[in-house]
Amino acid sequence: MVSVGDDAPDFTAPLTDIDGDIESFTLSENLDDAPIVLAFFPAAFTGTCTTEMCTFRDQMANFEDVGATVYGISIDTPFTLTEFAEQNGLNFGLISDTNRELVDAYDVAMDFASLGVNRVAKRAVFVVDGDGEVTYAWVSDDPGVEPDYDAVEAAAAKLEEPTEAA
Repeated sequence: MVSVGDDAPDFTAPLTDIDGDIESFTLSENLDDAPIVLAFFPAAFTGTCTTEMCTFRDQMANFEDVGATVYGISIDTPFTLTEFAEQNGLNFGLISDTNRELVDAYDVAMDFASLGVNRVAKRAVFVVDGDGEVTYAWVSDDPGVEPDYDAVEAAAAKLEEPTEAA
C-alpha cells in the first residue's frame, strides 16, 4: 500500500472538470497545484460516496484557503462522473479509473463479491506535495466510513506553511 513518504504513483487518466469537460490528466504534470488531495471512492450515486463528495464540495473553501487541489477518483466512466458532478454541484474534478490502474497502483482495490463487483476503490485519501511525495494517507476497509475531513485539510495546510530561512 502507498504510505506517507512514498512517491505517489504517477498516472494519466480521464478527468471530468468542474465545467463538465473531459480531458486527460497526468498527476506529475499537475504538481504545481499541490498540495493535491486524491480522494478515492467506490462508486458514484451511492449513499456514502455521495455524502463524501458533497462534504468535500461543502468544505472546498477550506481546501482552497490552504492552496489545496481536490480530485475525486472512482472506477466510474467519465460520462457517469460528469452527471454525478452536475447533479451534486461538485466544485472539483473527478478522475475516471475504469481500467482500475489507479486502484491497483495505490493498492486500494476491494471487492463487493456478494454484488459481483470487483476491484472498486476503497474509500481512501492521499495528500501529495509538489515533489510528488505522499504526505498523508488514509485507507478504510469499511466503505461506510468517511475520512476525517479536518485531518485531510490539516495535512494539506501543513504543506503550505512557510519554512524559516536559514
